[in-house]
Amino acid sequence: MNNIGIAAKAAILAMVLSSFGCATQNKQMESTPVVIPVQPLPVATTVVCGSCDLKTVGMADQPESISFADWLAGFRIRLRNSGVTADTITAMFDGLEPDNRIINSDRNQPEFVRPIWSYLDSAASTLRIANGQKAYAARRESIDAIAQHYGVRAEILLAIWGLESSYGVSAGNKDVIRSLATLAWEGRRRDWAESQLIAAAQMIDRGFATRDQLTGSWAGAMGQTQFIPTTYLENAVDWDGDGRRNIWTDEYDALASTANLLQRAGWQRGAPVVQEVLIPATFDLSKWEPEHSLLISVWEKRGVRQVGDAPWSAEDMARSAKLELPAGRSGPAFLTYPNFDVIKRYNNSNAYALGVAYLAERIAGGNVFVGTWPKDDMPLTRTQIKELQSALNAQGFNAGKPDGMTGPKTHRALRDFQRANALDADGYIGTSAFARVMAARVR
Repeated sequence: MNNIGIAAKAAILAMVLSSFGCATQNKQMESTPVVIPVQPLPVATTVVCGSCDLKTVGMADQPESISFADWLAGFRIRLRNSGVTADTITAMFDGLEPDNRIINSDRNQPEFVRPIWSYLDSAASTLRIANGQKAYAARRESIDAIAQHYGVRAEILLAIWGLESSYGVSAGNKDVIRSLATLAWEGRRRDWAESQLIAAAQMIDRGFATRDQLTGSWAGAMGQTQFIPTTYLENAVDWDGDGRRNIWTDEYDALASTANLLQRAGWQRGAPVVQEVLIPATFDLSKWEPEHSLLISVWEKRGVRQVGDAPWSAEDMARSAKLELPAGRSGPAFLTYPNFDVIKRYNNSNAYALGVAYLAERIAGGNVFVGTWPKDDMPLTRTQIKELQSALNAQGFNAGKPDGMTGPKTHRALRDFQRANALDADGYIGTSAFARVMAARVR
């Protein structure tokens, strides 16, 4: 492949993708944005992805620790003390009631985990690729101007736009204030949700948005590229200079804001994002650490080859990259570069970053992946993951608290188990690894 390039959320493989489409607005824009300076809040700068709404399973119980009215009364005082105007507080909260569906979405994970190959097929579906190409063709001059100004590849911006809102068609219509207030009252992520409500109040106070305009996903993400309020204050820009940073209905403000976020997160102009590679059957996984970057020259010595066996250039050999095996030894292999990690600042998921990069490449006319996926070695259900974590812990491999979520600690524990049992230490959490761990438990 060529150069391909909101709060951290649940595992991307559980994503429910929105429908596809192509925005129609196409006005001529200036090439230099007007950035309205604001004092950023001391909170995380990641973005909540609006396309990551989780499947609903039943209804959540209401929190019992504090009533919504009591929480809201206390939070109103905090807002007033922070300098938010009384008019804004009234507009935000008068008559507001919690939405238990938001609590349910936040608490529940689907039992079945979507395989990464299925996710990628949807992320870069034929329709999504075609709509991305049509969107680009209709707006090429303006999108290229944004890409050139920020140094971020145009297709990367299109891919994020396509994944987050189907090119502006499905940006979410939930009341963000109600969603965030419900999450704050519920309490599991109270500090985060309250910080987003403060930022939303500042948006209204400063004239960046009206109360009615603050719509988006159940998780509080807004606009065509799904920014949470703190990220909006830190990264949104007014590309056309009309005095508004309008990420809801102005697609160019939304795309420029995304480019600004990526640039500020460390995007390297002209550098690659991810590249599919081939590894030999003799590749030693016992010393492989997916978190470690090595020079391409080192990977080459270990037998890593480019697809098609083209020689590495001198420029390539001097780059550093990580080796990713998203489906283990039996699936495709990828080298990921620093720009891959920049995309993860947008959504902290390897699968999301890979999906963005893959869709970008396909929009640009690039090829499909050549590696085959181990479709007979399916990912585990949440219940099975809990069982796996418990079994690894019982055998002395620290997988952390059994929670049914496959974070770095679980993958590391599985690799340690695999090394200890002379198995390929690829850390892939599938049915094959589950059977091995369960069998070793009873020995």
